[in-house]
Order: sequence, then structure tokens, then C-alpha cells
Amino acid sequence: MLFLGLALAFLVVGLIGLWWSRRRWAAAGLPHGQIVYADVGDAFPVQEALYDPRLRLVGRPDYLVRQGRTLIPVEVKSGRAPARGPYRSHLLQLAAYCHLVEAQTGQRPPYGLIRYADRTVAVDYTPALREHLMQTLARLRADRQAAEVHRDHHQPARCRACGYRDRCDEALA
Repeated sequence: MLFLGLALAFLVVGLIGLWWSRRRWAAAGLPHGQIVYADVGDAFPVQEALYDPRLRLVGRPDYLVRQGRTLIPVEVKSGRAPARGPYRSHLLQLAAYCHLVEAQTGQRPPYGLIRYADRTVAVDYTPALREHLMQTLARLRADRQAAEVHRDHHQPARCRACGYRDRCDEALA
């Protein structure tokens, strides 16, 4: 009788643990699969950055989730999701992680995820998004060689937060 009671108690505790785990997984906005890489918190050891030597591109997604043979990059943002969709910088960051996954594994992720505080947005890793990433990287590299680079936005809040605003001739704030 004692054995049956202990078995029942372990079963109940196991089911509660499973329920709690699935609830936390869903709250984190992660897709179903196995987390194989994490660059957040202390629960995971420090992970190697992803690297593409051809483009000299390096990055650390917050998570990589394995679904079958496919790795899905997940980027976590602390703020709420923008009403009009992800910011261009968020899209390009996720595209870079998708590219890095492909460069390291030879498997192109079909999409990546941006997890905002209030929802998760799936972003298809299309040829157009990849091309946009490549063009942006080319412009960044050209700007590094340029004698003069101009501000590329009209947002005073970005200027207020910029570390170069004291030396910038084009600061808005």
C-alpha cells in the first residue's frame, strides 16, 4: 500500500512538473523542439559564437531550437512588439542569425523568431531577406572605409541614446 501511495505521489509530481515545464516553454515563446544553444541566463554554459569566415560575420542568437534536423534561431527582445511589425534592425539581426546557422550547418532555416515581451513574431528567411542582409553588410563595410558617414534616421530618441552625439554634426537631440 505504501508503494502504491509513493508511486501515485511521484506520478502526480511528474505530471505537475511536465505541466509547469510546458507552460514556461510556451510563455518563453519558443517553438516546440530541443534547445541546443542559449546565450541567456546562467542555466547554459557559455556557448561559442556562430561564425561565417567568408563574410567575417559573427553572432550569438539568444536560442537555437532544433526541430528535427532544422535549427531555428530565436532572438529575445525586452520591449513590446512594434505595432507595424518588427523593426528593420531586428529583422536584419535575425537574418544574420539565419545566415550563420546556414553557414555553420549547411541547413537553411526556413524561418526565425523574434520574441517580444507581448508576443512572438515568426519571420520567414526568404531569398529577399537574405539579399537585404547582404546589401546591408556591403554598405556597412563601405561606410567603414568612408571618410564621412551620415546619420541614417530621423529619430531624436536614437540620437539621445547614441554614444557619439557629443561629436556628431547631425545629432537631432
